[in-house]
Amino acid sequence: MRPTPRSRAPAAGRCSASEQPQSPRPARRAGRCPAPDATALPAQSRPRRPGDRAGATLGPRRGAPRPARRGGHRPQLRDPANAAQNRELPHRQDVLVLARGGSSITEATQNSLSTLEWIGRHENLAVAGPSGTGKSHFVEALAHAAIENDLRVSWFTLETLTAAVGKAKVDGSVARTISRICGCDLIVVDDIGMLPAGQEAAEAFYRIIDAAYERRSIAVTSNIHPSGFDSIMPKTLATATVDRLLHHAHLVTTKGESHRLAEAIAGKGVVALS
Repeated sequence: MRPTPRSRAPAAGRCSASEQPQSPRPARRAGRCPAPDATALPAQSRPRRPGDRAGATLGPRRGAPRPARRGGHRPQLRDPANAAQNRELPHRQDVLVLARGGSSITEATQNSLSTLEWIGRHENLAVAGPSGTGKSHFVEALAHAAIENDLRVSWFTLETLTAAVGKAKVDGSVARTISRICGCDLIVVDDIGMLPAGQEAAEAFYRIIDAAYERRSIAVTSNIHPSGFDSIMPKTLATATVDRLLHHAHLVTTKGESHRLAEAIAGKGVVALS
């Protein structure tokens, strides 16, 4: 006959499993559990919604309308290089009216370039002449016409182009930045020659011209003829840049007195005081 096993007495200060207190569980409501608050979660752990695409990051929907700017609408420039560079075109005439306003650029030249066929052929445009003779005004009108025809336009001054390439050098993304800029159909570099261009500016300008050569259209404005670019930037880079720029280029020269100065002398530059 086997001895009956003796039950072990619980140690002092301990409770048996049947005697341990159990905390009451909250009653579960009938139905589905509430979804977690998406605003309190990081983007990686937010619940996917029916309209989300696979792999898409949460945030403002691409192409969503943005609030209008005060003071009216101005056509926006498409610049894929950097979101911070997506700036508006200079706020001037949106149509080609210079020939009727006494421009030295002939109406035939304006009408021919306004067809934008030269952009489709990946040809360039260089507009040179004294300050105030309508160079930037004319190219701005062409850029607006290109945007209205669903072409992509990127607008720089030589200084802003140098800054964009210089910023890309910091994180080693120069090639990617140049490629994105050259994704546009028309690339404008305005006001070359207003200030001396150093090595960095000449290098940035050359990179764009070389990358876009026979692939995209470049439009430049300058108060000096492109053949004189070696007077404002290193000669070696200037020679290589101008060689590629003018190979397939329409060269337009302006002349005459400054329209701004003429308006100022005529008292049309300001509203008369009452």
